[in-house]
Amino acid sequence: MMRAAYYEANGAARDVLQVAMVERPEPAAGEVRVRLATSGVNPSDVKSRAGTNRKMAYPRVIPHSDGAGTIDAVGAGVDPARIGERVWIWNGQWKRPFGTAAEFIALPAIQAATLPPETSFEAGACLGIPALTAWHAVMQDGPVAGQTILVSGGAGAVSHYAIQFAKAAGATVLTTVSGPGKAAHALAAGADHAINYRQEDVGARVRDLTGGAGCDRVIELDITANARLLPVVLAPRGTVVVYGIGGAEAPLPAPFCLFTSATVKFFLVYELTAAERARAVAGVNGMLAAGRLQHAIGRTLPLDRIAEAHEAVEQGAVVGNVVLTL
Repeated sequence: MMRAAYYEANGAARDVLQVAMVERPEPAAGEVRVRLATSGVNPSDVKSRAGTNRKMAYPRVIPHSDGAGTIDAVGAGVDPARIGERVWIWNGQWKRPFGTAAEFIALPAIQAATLPPETSFEAGACLGIPALTAWHAVMQDGPVAGQTILVSGGAGAVSHYAIQFAKAAGATVLTTVSGPGKAAHALAAGADHAINYRQEDVGARVRDLTGGAGCDRVIELDITANARLLPVVLAPRGTVVVYGIGGAEAPLPAPFCLFTSATVKFFLVYELTAAERARAVAGVNGMLAAGRLQHAIGRTLPLDRIAEAHEAVEQGAVVGNVVLTL
């Protein structure tokens, strides 16, 4: 048996989340079992629990896709030498009922990536969605050295990593923030300029900072809200990479996109191809191994306080990732 948090109906965190003993999983062929030390709480996890992005597909769900821990057992066909390996997990609860908000998880061996010894389990719980999203958003088209990149919402979990990946790859990074504290957070991650969108004209600042040229790439967390900015921030033949939406429709400025030959790309980090995933995992682990990746862990709570963790993410009250310890 093991302790786990789960819900059996969609609803408010305090109404549906419970912590109890459940059956401990055994690894099937091709799987590893991980004794989890941490579980990351992402916006998509709380939306799934609330039922705002998809309804329950299983009678019981142990939430969360991200986590980190140590492999303690392997299934048939998996090298026994992996037992004892420190790992971080991606897609723990994607198209599966049982995620990382538990003492153990069994999942395909490829979904447990080696965690360097100098990287904490708390940091490991921030990689599956935030870091992989950031790496793919920045690097999916190849080298960005010499480019100017605008990262929307620079204090967010994904954006914090995107700033670092873009800077490490040789780009100039601009970012938008909502206040001085978040500006300091983004600048500490390596952003060259932080634009306070509540106090400054974003388009005017971007034109000033780029000599009127605009940005080669925009990393966008909410195209629904920010599509209107594209004509004043994006360079001709620029690319907008969208990893998040805030509503059912995005009012793209069609004439601008047409006449500047703009490219708008959407992607869902859960559905990266095997090749895309391999490149992203290698990119993240390369930065980890080199000691070049900062992690923003805004709050750490025990598993018993999972409802509080979900509420903190929903309220947007924490700068950085919210992590559960197990």
